[in-house]
Amino acid sequence: MRVPQSAPERQASSGERPLAVVTGASSGIGATYARRLAQEGYDLLLIARREDRLQQLCSELSGRGAQARALAADLTREADVARVEEAVRTAKNLEFLVNNAGFGTYEFFHEADASGQAEMHQLHVMATVRLTRAALPGMVGRNRGYVVNVSSVSGFMQGPYSVSYCATKAWMNSFTEGLHLEMRRLGANVRVQALCPGFTLTEFHQAMNMDRGFVGRSWWMAPEPVVEESLAGARQGRLYVIPGLRYKLIVALFRLLPRPVLHAWAGRAPNVHRGESRRQVR
Repeated sequence: MRVPQSAPERQASSGERPLAVVTGASSGIGATYARRLAQEGYDLLLIARREDRLQQLCSELSGRGAQARALAADLTREADVARVEEAVRTAKNLEFLVNNAGFGTYEFFHEADASGQAEMHQLHVMATVRLTRAALPGMVGRNRGYVVNVSSVSGFMQGPYSVSYCATKAWMNSFTEGLHLEMRRLGANVRVQALCPGFTLTEFHQAMNMDRGFVGRSWWMAPEPVVEESLAGARQGRLYVIPGLRYKLIVALFRLLPRPVLHAWAGRAPNVHRGESRRQVR
C-alpha cells in the first residue's frame, strides 16, 4: 500500500489543509493529539462536553497557525451524536479521525449506576461506530486517511470492577481489526489503528476518584509519548499500538497465558477506589 502524503505535502499539492476530528479533546490524550496534529499541518474540529476547555485549546492552536473549531457535544446523547456525525460526514477534507472520548468506572457491575453503564456502551461502541461510518466513505473515496480508536490494554483482559470498560475496549479492538482487514482487502490508503495505552497521566483516573498510588510511578506514562507512538504507528500502518515496552510485554503475556491463570490473577484485583465513583468523558 502506498504511503499517504503528509499533511504539509497535501497542502502544498492541493492548497487545502486537511482536517482532523478529535473527540474527547478537552484534556489528556485528546488534547495532546490535537496539538500534535496541528503541528503536522492539520486544521482541527475538536469535540468534547466542556466547551470552555475546547475554546481555550482552539485559541492556543489558532495562535500556532491552525484553524481550530470547537463543537461541544456529549456523545452519549442521540442529538449530539447526530450533530457530530453530520459534521464528520460532510467534511470534504477530513483525513484524520481520533475516537478518543471515553470514561470508566471502578465498581461491581451490579452495584454501578445502570444509566452510567449504558452510557459507557453508547460512547465507546455506538459513537465509535457512527463517527467511523460517517468518516470512512469520504476517506475511501479520496483514497487516504487515518482512523485511530483509543482503546486500552484493558481490552485484552477482563476482571472485577471494570466489566463494562474492559468489554467495550475489547469490542473496540475487534471492530478496529475488522476495519483494518477491510481496508487491506480494498487496497485503500486508509489506515486504521487501535491505540491501547496503559496507565496514562490524564484526568481519567482522578475523575473516577481512584488513588494513583495503587501502582508505582514507573507504570504511568505521559500522554505525549503515547500520542507520538500512535502517530508513528499510523504512518507505518500498524493495527495495534501499545505504548511502552512494559505494556507490550504485559499484553503479550495476556495472549499466551491460559484463561484459568488469567482469571485467578484477575480475581485478586484490589479495590483501589477512594469513594463514590464519578463519570468522566475524556
